[in-house]
Amino acid sequence: QVQFVESGGGLVQPGGSLRLSCVASGSIFRLVDMAWYRQAPGAQRELVASITNRGGTVYADSVKGRFIISRDNDKSTIDLRMDSLKPEDTAVYYCNAPRSGGRYYGAWGQGTQVTVSS
Repeated sequence: QVQFVESGGGLVQPGGSLRLSCVASGSIFRLVDMAWYRQAPGAQRELVASITNRGGTVYADSVKGRFIISRDNDKSTIDLRMDSLKPEDTAVYYCNAPRSGGRYYGAWGQGTQVTVSS
């Protein structure tokens, strides 16, 4: 099973920027779509952005124009560049590889906490 390690979170003021990174283990990375998710306190986990194995991207409406997802298949990593951060972006951010039927190729990691506050 693929495993993920997320990093790059922290405390940032509104309007600030952060760059999250996710390293994946396993040999299937370059073959699968990847995505970033987030879960705020008391809320369900939601999709933030996804990227296909060929680089096609999709973003949640709430982050369009502010976040950019990218991947490096040689390094088995995906990044999430987050600009113009808002307090409502505060959440634990996770990466995973979605598959059909609401399932995932990997186990959920510990995530990385992003807190946007003045």
